[in-house]
Amino acid sequence: MSTADAAIPETPWWHTFYGGLQKMGRSLQLPVAVLPAAGILNRLGQPDVFGADGLGWDNLAKVFAAAGGALLDSSLGLPLLFCIGVAIGMAKKADGSTALAAVVGFLVYYAVLHAFPQKCTPPTVLLGNQCVDVKSLKAAAASYQNPGVLGGILMGLLTAWLWVRFHRTRLVDWLGFFNGRRLVPMITALTGLILACLGLWVWPPVGHGLTSFSQWLSDLGAIGSGIFGVANRALLLVGMHQLLNTFVWFQFGDYTKPGTGEVVHGDIPRFLAGDPTAGQFTSGFFPIMMFALPAAAMAIAHSAKPHRRKEIYGLMTSVALTSFVTGITEPIEYSFAYIAPALFALHALLTGASMAVTWGLGVHDGFSFSAGLIDYGLNWGLATKPWLIIPIGLAFAVVYYALFRFVIVHFNLKTPGREDDDQVEDVTKA
Repeated sequence: MSTADAAIPETPWWHTFYGGLQKMGRSLQLPVAVLPAAGILNRLGQPDVFGADGLGWDNLAKVFAAAGGALLDSSLGLPLLFCIGVAIGMAKKADGSTALAAVVGFLVYYAVLHAFPQKCTPPTVLLGNQCVDVKSLKAAAASYQNPGVLGGILMGLLTAWLWVRFHRTRLVDWLGFFNGRRLVPMITALTGLILACLGLWVWPPVGHGLTSFSQWLSDLGAIGSGIFGVANRALLLVGMHQLLNTFVWFQFGDYTKPGTGEVVHGDIPRFLAGDPTAGQFTSGFFPIMMFALPAAAMAIAHSAKPHRRKEIYGLMTSVALTSFVTGITEPIEYSFAYIAPALFALHALLTGASMAVTWGLGVHDGFSFSAGLIDYGLNWGLATKPWLIIPIGLAFAVVYYALFRFVIVHFNLKTPGREDDDQVEDVTKA
């Protein structure tokens, strides 16, 4: 039998499913990358920076607050960003027409949802898009079914599928103008309409279930924060931690901004808006990303073979500084995650411990991008007890260094710098 005649083994469905989830996780990183800009703009618009309690430039503060708020808006800005990011990330060979189709579909979806405001709580009555108390002449904005970021992600997935399926479609000659890429936005507009109608019906029980689960975690206090931390790091191994983060970080909970009456949702937007109760699912990452993981990197470098120690010092110092300053930890974590899974299990458990300890001690801190020095300094004025992060982080740094050094040496783990000589070249290229 020739090679050409040999049957090509079919890819198991779970491999395809797992690969799709990994691709989804990578796609979510694109809109997340916008958040530093949103966080900086929002921070500059706070009263203690350019506002009345800071430099007193109220109008300039309003400009920055409005700019950052547009990106962090949990009903329009964030869902639209995630919709576009997922559509581009999930569609094979996506281009500008993919993003255009995503915007068209999302705007239709958003408008249909907002055509059906929810019933007002008595004694207020619905007048237009306001809940009005006729006796007191007070009014508040009506509420709507709001799948938020999850709705944006779903619209992005549908757009990606529709684009792949129809961007090369050819119609009859007299409709030739709408061939291919020009056809996709028309289809996504109809899809957005259908998705919104389904959302009006399906979202209430689904949203209630997700909110109840998140509320259960929140009510557990420090323990709930710790559970989230362990799950977050565990899912990083398969690239799906952003799926866990999405609802908790960008949709769960609500906070009404004083003065404006604007309601924001999600642990991160609420923190950036000044909610003193936010940060339960973000605070504990600061000690790990700024102190503990850099200490782990040094333990790996110190454990390297003598003739390779200088090389590994250079590598680990670089990734340690990256983690400390920016909060980007993947270069460190992936340096040992698959080589020494036991170390990564310890890391996940200790991350959960950091989350529990910080929240238990009353530390409320948050970030726009990640828990590095940049966000730590930028958001110091919004945080509660941010100074405690330093001693907590130093304590975890000692624990990480001691545990990593002991486990690596005692069990002779092949971390960077300890590989067999015939594997050094391949590991270096990786």
